[in-house]
Amino acid sequence: MVEGIKKIGFDADDTLWVNELFFRETEQHFYKLLADYADESTISSELYRTESNNMFLYGYGVKAFILSVLETAHHITQGNVPASIVREIIDLGKKQLLQPVELLPSVEDTLNALVGSYELILVTKGDLLDQERKLAASGLEHLFHHVEVMSDKTECYYRKLLKHIDLRPDEFMMVGNSLRSDILPPLILGSYAVYVPCEMTWEHEKAEEPTSDPRFFKVDSLWEILRLLP
Repeated sequence: MVEGIKKIGFDADDTLWVNELFFRETEQHFYKLLADYADESTISSELYRTESNNMFLYGYGVKAFILSVLETAHHITQGNVPASIVREIIDLGKKQLLQPVELLPSVEDTLNALVGSYELILVTKGDLLDQERKLAASGLEHLFHHVEVMSDKTECYYRKLLKHIDLRPDEFMMVGNSLRSDILPPLILGSYAVYVPCEMTWEHEKAEEPTSDPRFFKVDSLWEILRLLP
């Protein structure tokens, strides 16, 4: 049982609603578009390398992803990517941006059970416009006391968040599916962190579980958070 928590932060993508699945679907279409130029493994490796190199420029989200997809296509085709493929990649990006918001199991019930006792904060990263769209479409916006869209989820950004909401680290609990972004930075600051694994997680977000940290918890579903709190 964790005592003294005043505010709980929730990651959005793949914690509250489906997200990674749509990236995987776009990637599969992309592999087919370039099938005449390289095999899937080669394209996948090049795309991940390009995304990793571009993060400091583009950040995260669908728009950043599609820019890296276009750059990868240019590289794989040695600068001869057909205009028709460029058009299809752009259309794939637009389609992904227009995907409906699908809540994950027990999300609404869990948030409603907590909102009367704790201030809930949405803590996400990526493209501001897209995240605002998804939050509005989710029907959950009214449950959050504060919404924070970060450029990246690092120790520095979490420290700024805690200062902004006037909270000590030990009064804050962060919940999410990414060990790299949702779990490790808050733990470093002295906050609590609850890891809710998702079936699909981007390779960039993976890390070792900090099982020796007493402020780290792992649950099978969002609803299980309730048993950690008084």
